[in-house]
Formats: sequence, structure tokens, C-alpha cells
Amino acid sequence: MSDVMTPKTPQWWKKPDVKKTAILWVICTAVIGFVGVAFHVRSMVRPASETMASVINLMRIFTWAAAPVAGLVAAMCITVLTSERHYGDNPPAEADHEIRNSPRTVAAWVTISGILCLFALVVGMIVLQKDSQAVLDKSAIQVNVTGQQWVWNFDYANGARSQDLYLPVNKPVVFHVTSVDVMHSFWIVQMGIKINANPGYITETAVTPDKIGVFDIRCAELCGILHSYMQTKVHVVSQADYDAWLASQAATEAKA
Repeated sequence: MSDVMTPKTPQWWKKPDVKKTAILWVICTAVIGFVGVAFHVRSMVRPASETMASVINLMRIFTWAAAPVAGLVAAMCITVLTSERHYGDNPPAEADHEIRNSPRTVAAWVTISGILCLFALVVGMIVLQKDSQAVLDKSAIQVNVTGQQWVWNFDYANGARSQDLYLPVNKPVVFHVTSVDVMHSFWIVQMGIKINANPGYITETAVTPDKIGVFDIRCAELCGILHSYMQTKVHVVSQADYDAWLASQAATEAKA
């Protein structure tokens, strides 16, 4: 009587569905990363400050960091949807290499996910730290921002006041933000700064506009029935034009 040779089961990473998933993973990661970055960049406004440029660059980094995770999920879904169907009460023979039954695979997945989260945290903290340092710039212009339903008021150091914000180009500015009624959120869209305006408290943020032009200011916190109309403009002008406007506005306020 001859012995019947049992065919040797190939190692799990050599099996066709695993190879197929690995190839699809690489393709999906590249597609998701490229399309995701293109979508984010094109859907965001053109930056009018270094802060906004940093925000856009951060979105690029985070998108590519997340692409391998999304790519693996997409690859596994495609593999499942395009594989042969199995019917019957028993699992197919190739089901013996389920990833959930592999402690090493689970450990690797948890470790990689943890590293990606730590990477996002560290990079985000570095950007926040850089933005926080700008508040301490002694050469910065100081502007008091007051939100109320449903307008913004801007007060300058020389007594000038306006409901449209005026700033000189390439000059750092620190905003001292508060509210007189409910919570608002001070958001200069093209400059990438957004901070809460809390009644009874002052919050601070800083930015250096680097382009001359007219940009948008909006409230980003639901603050009542006319919330969507709580928006105005920021006019970034040359230093000479800013000085002239500031003196004129202060004189107007003094006469009032």
C-alpha cells in the first residue's frame, strides 16, 4: 500500500488572493494619494499668507499618510468583490490564512496605525507651535476683533474703528478676539486662521498677509438666524496706503 502524499499548502503570502490584494494595494494607494491631494488643493482657496500655505501643505502630507490605509481597505474590497463565489456550508479551502487569525499581522497593523497617528500628532503640533510663536512678535500690529450678532468690529491702536478689516502686506498682525453676545468664530478664509470669539474672554491668533487684495472674513460658528450673513472683507494694501487709511479713519472716529 502506497502512502498518499498530501499536497503542501503554500505559505499565505504566496497565495493568489494575497498577491492580488498586495498589487491592488500599491495601485489604490497611488491613486487615492494623487486624487486626494489634487482634490484637496483644488477645492481650497489660493493662500494669502504663509499660514494658509502651511495648511495646504499639511493636507498634502496627511492625505499621503492616510492613503496606504485607505488603499489597503479598497484593495481588500476589490479582491472580495472580484473573487470566485463559494457556496456551501463549509468555508473554502483557502480560508485558512485569515488575517485575523495571525497575531503577527494584527500586531503589525496596530503598530503601523499607531505610528501614523503619532506622525500626524507630531507634525500638527509643530505647525501649531509655529503659529503660536507669531503671537509673541513684538513688531506685530495689534487689532481688537469683536463679534456680535451679526457683524464684526475692528479696533486699531490709534483709535480707528471699522467693519471692514484693513491690513498692510508683509506685516505681522495679532488679533485679540472676543464677543459681546454669543459664541462666534473669526475666520479669515484665504489666510488660514480661525479662532473662537467667546463672550467675556479674549483669544489670540496671528498671521502675516503676503498678498495684496481683498479677502473673505466669515463666522464659522452657528450663532443665530443670520449666521450665514456674518461676513465681511479684509483689504490687504501697501504700507503707505494702510498708514493713510489708518490716519483718516482715526480722524473720522475722533469727530464722531
